[in-house]
Amino acid sequence: MYLRYFNLNEAPFSITPDPAFVFLSQRHRDALAHLLYGIGKGGTGGFVQLTGEVGTGKTTMCRCLLEQVPDGTRIALLLNPLVTPRELLAAVSEELEIDISDSIDSTRLLVDGLNRYLLDAHARGERVVVVIDEAQNLSPEALEQIRLLTNLETSKEKLLQIVLLGQPELRELLQRRNLRQLAQRITARYHLSPLGPKDTHLYIRHRMQVAGAQRNPFRRSAMKALYQRSQGIPRLINIIADRALVAAFAKERLDVTAAMVHAAANEVQLGERQVKRLHWPWMAAAAALLLVIASVLMFSGVNFPGAIFKEENQAIQARGTADSVLQETESPVIEIVQPVAAPVNADTAEPKMVSVLDPAWLAEHQGEVWQQYAEVWLDNGAAIAIQKACDGDSGLGYACLRDRGSWSKIKRLGLPVILELQGETTSNVLLQGVDDDRLLLGGPTQNLTVTREAVDAQWLGAYLIAWPQAPGWPAEVGRGDGGPAVATIMAMAARVDVPYRGGHVFDAAFETWLKSFQLRNGLEADGIIGRNTLLHLMTASIEEPRLLETWP
Repeated sequence: MYLRYFNLNEAPFSITPDPAFVFLSQRHRDALAHLLYGIGKGGTGGFVQLTGEVGTGKTTMCRCLLEQVPDGTRIALLLNPLVTPRELLAAVSEELEIDISDSIDSTRLLVDGLNRYLLDAHARGERVVVVIDEAQNLSPEALEQIRLLTNLETSKEKLLQIVLLGQPELRELLQRRNLRQLAQRITARYHLSPLGPKDTHLYIRHRMQVAGAQRNPFRRSAMKALYQRSQGIPRLINIIADRALVAAFAKERLDVTAAMVHAAANEVQLGERQVKRLHWPWMAAAAALLLVIASVLMFSGVNFPGAIFKEENQAIQARGTADSVLQETESPVIEIVQPVAAPVNADTAEPKMVSVLDPAWLAEHQGEVWQQYAEVWLDNGAAIAIQKACDGDSGLGYACLRDRGSWSKIKRLGLPVILELQGETTSNVLLQGVDDDRLLLGGPTQNLTVTREAVDAQWLGAYLIAWPQAPGWPAEVGRGDGGPAVATIMAMAARVDVPYRGGHVFDAAFETWLKSFQLRNGLEADGIIGRNTLLHLMTASIEEPRLLETWP
């Protein structure tokens, strides 16, 4: 759009990583030095760890590392760590071009094959390095399997080196007591922080020069504003700067001002999260609005839980004083219902915090977990539907996702989840709140406050998250798709922090917006709405239920 206007050869602030635009600040050079030291002759082997917030340049560092590895180094790059230990071993073997046709179904045979390869590589004078991106998504079991691989060593060095790249949750994951053996083997650590004010200015000038600019259109005040609004995160700098250039082009200005930067940042609503309020129209008004926004009902006046997808031809019942029933005829809708009970009763006495989970308490609450989760969604009759959804049957009005992560990941998602605990027996428990050092477990009326350490002793990162969803909801929604699902998705996209205002069609413009949304939320930017992306869209657009951060 603005390339010819500013005499540019290409877009200077694309969010897609491009080696030609790589800018290495002192922080990035230090990070690269740590990585190269860890895998080079200076390191003793074992693990190398690089962490950083979303958008700070970890993937860029990974690419720089791959371009500068010492001679005689074999690299196995893993980009999808959401795998089982055996799948991880198979992926490493395939990256190293090891024949696993006869051992794909056996963990022992896969390990034996890798050990033979490592011994042969050492005999040839080669170093073997496994690089794992998004390592915060590794399960504790997968991490332990990798640790066991590093046990193979000579008298002076390990035969396998592991580079872990991940978000800050990775540091939290490695602080767990059950992973302390792995943490002790990390020989080089570096946390990649955002750019400072000076580096932000240099970053902007660098990208403009690479794009072919003869002059930098950003005034000094504009670059200062860019740093203030992005906090030095390169990906956010790119998003704001690109929109500011569009604004300058639209106003036929050759300079980008601070006001344009602030306007661009406001447009994408970077900054504090805004609370979304849903609005309640009465009867005929509600029916008219239902037709206009394609099955999305918006209610006001009360803090309502949001985004509940119901099946076709199901009546929408507003609980409370409203007695009206609106009949939906063609498409799934978002049902908004009044809360019937607060997640925590403020009138009750302050719960006592315990430091050890009582097995008897866990056993007593196993039969109540699904009902407790139904009450969280204010749908008391949905316990069986939620349980079946988590068992693989999503045809009863609920969907469920099994995932792994850390407390930080769960807090960022912001919804109550069911934790899977491993003790003498496997137990499920509803997680309703997380603060610095405490957790709130149990249902809305009976709950227990425990220390994080009490749960960490039995929790390996596995959790379940369920949400109301229409039967027949497509597994994926992509460019060119239409129908009720797309209408519902568009309604949610219009209510998130950086809303989509481009229309009601899943076209190229929406796909571009969706990729930016996925990047901001640490998701794979594939432009396709699968379960993870749908879940993040929903939770970003609703007010309740929410994971508590404070409670008595």
